Amino acid sequence: MAMAIRVFLLLLIFLSSAIVSFSLYEDQVGLMDWHQRYIGKVKHAVFHTQKTGRKRVIVSTEENVVASLDLRLGEIFWRHVLGTKDAIDGVDIALGKYVITLSSEGTTLRAWNLPDGQMVWETSLHSAQHSKSLLSVPTNLKVDKDYPIIVFGGGYLHAVSAIDGEVLWKKDFTEEGFEIQRVLQPPGSSIIYVLGFLNSSEAVVYQIDSKSGEVVAQKSMVFPGGFSGEISSVSNDKVVVLDSTRSILVTIGFLDGDISFQKTQISDIVEDSGKAEILSPLLSNMLAVKVNKRTIFVRVGGEGKLEVVDSLSDEIAMSDSLPVADDQEAFASVHHEGSKIHLMVKLVNDLDTVLLRESIQMDQHRGRVHKVFINNYIRTDRTNGFRALIVMEDHSLLLLQQGAIVWSREEGLASVTDVTTVELPVAKDGVSVAKVEHTLLEWLKGHMLKLKGSLLLASPEEVVAIQELRLKSSGKNKLTRDHNGFRKLILALTRAGKLFALHTGDGRIVWSMLLNSPSKSEACERPNGINLYQWQVPHHHAMDKNPSVLVVGRCGSDSSAPGVLSFVDVYTGKELSSSDIGHSVVQVMPLPFTDSTEQRLHLIADTDGHVHLYPKTSEALSIFQREFQNVYWYTVGADDGIIRGHAMKSSCSGETADEYCFSTRELWTVVFPSESEKIISTLTRKPNEVVHTQAKVNTDQDLLYKYVSKNLLFVATVSPKGAGEIGSVTPEESSLVVYLIDTITGRILHRLSHQGCQGPVHAVFSENWVVYHYFNLRAHKYEVTVVEIYDQSRAENKNVWKLILGKHNLTAPITSYSRPEVLTKSQSYFFAQSVKTIAVTSTTKGITSKQLLIGTIGDQILALDKRFVDPRRTLNPSQAEKEEGIIPLTDSLPIIPQSYVTHSLKVEGLRGIVAAPTKLESTTHVFAYGVDLFYTRLAPSKTYDSLTDDFSYALLLITIVALVAAIYITWVLSEKKELSEKWR
Repeated sequence: MAMAIRVFLLLLIFLSSAIVSFSLYEDQVGLMDWHQRYIGKVKHAVFHTQKTGRKRVIVSTEENVVASLDLRLGEIFWRHVLGTKDAIDGVDIALGKYVITLSSEGTTLRAWNLPDGQMVWETSLHSAQHSKSLLSVPTNLKVDKDYPIIVFGGGYLHAVSAIDGEVLWKKDFTEEGFEIQRVLQPPGSSIIYVLGFLNSSEAVVYQIDSKSGEVVAQKSMVFPGGFSGEISSVSNDKVVVLDSTRSILVTIGFLDGDISFQKTQISDIVEDSGKAEILSPLLSNMLAVKVNKRTIFVRVGGEGKLEVVDSLSDEIAMSDSLPVADDQEAFASVHHEGSKIHLMVKLVNDLDTVLLRESIQMDQHRGRVHKVFINNYIRTDRTNGFRALIVMEDHSLLLLQQGAIVWSREEGLASVTDVTTVELPVAKDGVSVAKVEHTLLEWLKGHMLKLKGSLLLASPEEVVAIQELRLKSSGKNKLTRDHNGFRKLILALTRAGKLFALHTGDGRIVWSMLLNSPSKSEACERPNGINLYQWQVPHHHAMDKNPSVLVVGRCGSDSSAPGVLSFVDVYTGKELSSSDIGHSVVQVMPLPFTDSTEQRLHLIADTDGHVHLYPKTSEALSIFQREFQNVYWYTVGADDGIIRGHAMKSSCSGETADEYCFSTRELWTVVFPSESEKIISTLTRKPNEVVHTQAKVNTDQDLLYKYVSKNLLFVATVSPKGAGEIGSVTPEESSLVVYLIDTITGRILHRLSHQGCQGPVHAVFSENWVVYHYFNLRAHKYEVTVVEIYDQSRAENKNVWKLILGKHNLTAPITSYSRPEVLTKSQSYFFAQSVKTIAVTSTTKGITSKQLLIGTIGDQILALDKRFVDPRRTLNPSQAEKEEGIIPLTDSLPIIPQSYVTHSLKVEGLRGIVAAPTKLESTTHVFAYGVDLFYTRLAPSKTYDSLTDDFSYALLLITIVALVAAIYITWVLSEKKELSEKWR
């Protein structure tokens, strides 16, 4: 019996240790997180399709990304994100092996290795003023320095060696009023032609020796009408430009340095002409002009004469011309017809010769084609074939070849502007759910695989199979809500005005929709300035209605432009309705009221000082009128340094006003003197944040009450000299001041000054505390400060007898009209990294301890326990403080490598972090967006209320079976021993 017990204990110890050792990471990758890499909207593309090596396309994007894409699959070979202030001006390929990029307004030139993207060299070019930038890489560039790369930017013309980036020479063109328009290098010639305009009325041509940089010749000629600046190169010795009235096309010839003008009235070549616009594609001896929404193709003759060769009424997109066989050049054009797009490739010299004509069925939610890039290849029958890379209105990137879409990339997700989360629909009876394990045999096989993985006996192939099995069996990709709330939809709105629904399980796109209903109207062609709001969230008793969101946009970049509203069904992705609201949108204020259909009331403020109520229903109006006197809001004028408080006044007056329009009155103002303070950051609490308890027990058993007013505003100001880059001022010249302001009365509840400190300030506001990050000029370090605010008006409630006898004031109403008695505690810590954004975890009941989610300069997310930024930390905490969990005071905050939520991944171009609660109190959703997207689930206090996803039920079953077997065996042995003893 003793032997059996020993065997059982050894087995139990082995199984328990196997359960502990199962905490592997290799087979858990992708179970709770996903990462998606993007590049953004493409603006330049250069093909590299030699017979040897991989076929690729080099692209630069509006997100300042340079990347190499696989032309067969669309995957990223390599990419580099250059930064927000390093916009790419041009990209090309030199020497057949280097990718050349020009960025930062022509001041930074880089060469990247074509196969792997490693930087070969980087050259900083001299700059003296802001100007357009031009990059000219000779097509016949050999491996020598005879034909350098020509760069113009910052008022200087540079010649740079493509081999090592050495600046061979530079030429000063900073003359006042002179602006370079084109830099032309005829093939095989050592002379560079530089064409510019002096005071927009005089054309100047320089002939420069490409080897020495000396000016060989200079000619100028005055054009009386003046130029508009739009220019198109049609050959090596001719350009075409519009005059200042946009009614005359001027052909400028500079053969052998002699300048000649050839004027052509647009009315002479086009009937019913108006103001013209030269389109960007570069065509050989031809240009495209847009007049009265028509595209006109104009051929340039040998003597500069212009001739219209074609006219199209549809809105089309065109590519640059491309050399093809027999010294011909071709270009591509794309136009829409219903749900199809038509791609045509024509010869430049003979538009009647169509080399390619294809029609492709296109998703309507991609919008129109914005840009086209073409590349040719030789078919097996020795004829020319073409592939087209197109950029759509929703920023997506597609490759078209042989009448089909070879691959597509949803690059709109690289420019997410707003994010919200919504629940999935409830699983109803009769709805079939995808089965994971169909038979008992498959069930047993799956658990045997998991058992081998737990016992560390699985092969690498079986580890992959275990991972796939867990991904399937977890049910995380189902389109119905689960008990724990792990499955949700992330609604992401992009700069292009497209709404994506992403599944939290694996990040796949459930549906997407381009908000193009407003763009169909004449008054609003392209809405922008878009924000996303929860509109209708039905409760469990109204599940026959689907949730919906409100998308608010503007018909222009100006704040006074009219706004548009769009209502979208969350489950189906269909636009329920949209409307041009007829007034501007300055601020959108969701109200804490809903009508009988669960539609949330919203106020939209315009530039005229009026607010408008939505939805425009009589029920919503009656609800709002009951709370009319209790609606307050504020506006921040960062330019004039004034914060204003507003309240409702009366209904609007005027002929155009309706009953849902209200006038406002100004209650208070807080003015920051412009000579000493400049507003650089403001922040409030999330309106839907849940606070578990207002009471907090102090270390000396004293009771504190959190001041959790939702009307608190955090404001950070800096001295005007310190508003620039870090280090641009001395510590004596800069100071940072933070305020906590009550937005109902305008009272300043707390003010804290940091001398010798500078922004930028990144802050997070939760419950009764705010944490903000800034730079300390004196210490030459980044610093983090925490401020906690407590309500002293309830101090007398600490007496237990008053609580027992009911003589406390806990039931007394709390009002913002009276001056609150508050107590603040603050503490500062050094922090080793720069910060891009800060967020905080959010749980359902607010019980779980909080973690700060810090987006670092390295595009990673660090989870820092809130206890590290507790203002009550001391050097030698008492025993009571240790029991409470207070950490001993240190001068800096720790950065623990294991605390990086993103592990070894980077969210390139990180801009924002969103945290949303699950139904499980211990867990929170975390979604980060930038050029990349990243999602994970966090448990700040561990998963104390659930078993982990990788819990081995098979091992539990085996343990129970082994326990029962051991009990039975020991019972049998015990019976035998007892029987044998009786026989004695």
